[in-house]
Formats: sequence, structure tokens, C-alpha cells
Amino acid sequence: MSPGKTIPTAFPQAVAILAAAGYAVFAFPGHASILAVLLLASLVRAVFGFGDALLGMPLLALALPMTSATPLMALAGPTLGALLLVRGFRHLDLRNTAALIGGTLAGIPVGLLFLKSIDNRFVSLGLALLIILFSFSGLLHPGRLRLSTGKSAPLFGLAGGILGAAFNTNGPPIALYGALRGWTPDEFRANLQGYFLPTGLAIMIGQGAAGLWSESVFRIFLESLPIMIVAVWAGEKLGRRIPAVKFLAWVYGLVFVAGAVLLLKTVGLFGR
Repeated sequence: MSPGKTIPTAFPQAVAILAAAGYAVFAFPGHASILAVLLLASLVRAVFGFGDALLGMPLLALALPMTSATPLMALAGPTLGALLLVRGFRHLDLRNTAALIGGTLAGIPVGLLFLKSIDNRFVSLGLALLIILFSFSGLLHPGRLRLSTGKSAPLFGLAGGILGAAFNTNGPPIALYGALRGWTPDEFRANLQGYFLPTGLAIMIGQGAAGLWSESVFRIFLESLPIMIVAVWAGEKLGRRIPAVKFLAWVYGLVFVAGAVLLLKTVGLFGR
């Protein structure tokens, strides 16, 4: 490198990501593809605060049976949430997070009721269309739609609880709420972890009690821990390089994709 030139800011993160990929390939060649998926999913979660399951689950399902992919992702989710929350706790809004969690707890039995009902798809279809509509509007006119107060947090949490219980998809309404509140990227990441960590722990514990934790799943999870730690560090650094306006556009884009996936699940064109 010639004198006077500086190393690009993202260079250390790129080196760390490549090192994590190398660790997966050389240390655990039999699980390299699975660990690569977890690396990508962890990076998305660290940059945006959500989206790891949206990316990770379909890809993991190509390499693992769903009975292994689901608990593996459930183990990774709270781990990533805890790592991110430790680093961003000062940005956490406890009142908003508690309101979202309270709404979700109220929505779970409603979602279970719809799950047993022949009309549950109509409810999920309506919620999916609302998510797509709001996110598409946010993409076209960023900043125009705004929630000035947190009074509607329980309603978004309720929608998350219904979708989580009926379709294992509680994230889109919560991410949409954060975008509509105009949270800064740091606030967005921290508040979503404050929401996802306790709900993810509940799911993880429930799956463990149901016997879904196998020795192979737990072994892969332990192998992935160094990768997740690197991804959280690198992803947070990369996320802070994204301007707030572009960050919001990415969030709306991810929410739109999540709403579209939910819509396909609802009409039976995508695996439940």
C-alpha cells in the first residue's frame, strides 16, 4: 500500500467475515454450508435488527430437515438478540418494548384460536396485505407515514402475536412499527432485540420441552457461536455506515419481503 493511503473503514469487518467463513470451511467441513447460512443470517440480524429467520429458515431447510432447522434457528435467535442487546442496551426503550410484548402475549391465544379455525387464513391474509401496503407506501414515500406516539404499540404487538402463533411470523408488524415510529438505526436494532429476546427465549424453551433439541442440533449451534460473535461485531459496524434514510428504506424492503412470504404462506404457495 502506497504512503498516504488509508485502509477503508469496512476493511476490518470484511476480513473478520472472511475469517469466519474460513473457520466454517476448514474447522467443520461437514457443516460448512449450514454455518455459512448462519453467518449470513447473523449478519442480516446484526445490521438491521431482524430478518435472520426470513433469510435463514428457507436456506437451512435445504440442508437440514425442518425438525432440525427450526430448533437451530430458535437457538440462534435469542443468542444473537442477547449479543446485540448487550452492545446496544443504552438505546433500548423499555416502555415501548414492554407494550409490544404485552400485545404479543395477548395475541398468541387469538392466533392459536385462528389456527384451529377454518377462517384463520382470512385473518392472516388481511394482516399480510396490510403489512405489504404499509411497507410499499414507506418505500415509495419514506418518512411520510409516521406514528408520533407509542399508543399503538399494543396493537402492533397483538398483530405480531397472532401471526407468531398462527404462522411463526411475529417479526413484520414489530419491524413495521419501528419504521413508522422513525426510530434511529441504533434504536431500531436495540428495541427489536428487547422484543425478540424474551419471545425467542420462550419459543426456544418450548421447543426444548417438546424434545426438538437433538445432540446434532446443539453441536451445530455450539460450532456456530464464534461465527455469530464475529457477525454481530462486523454487522453492527457495517450497519452504522448506512445513512438513516437508506436504513429505513432497507427496513421497509425487508418488511415488504416478509409480508410477501406471509402472503404466500397464507395462500399455500410457500412452506408453513
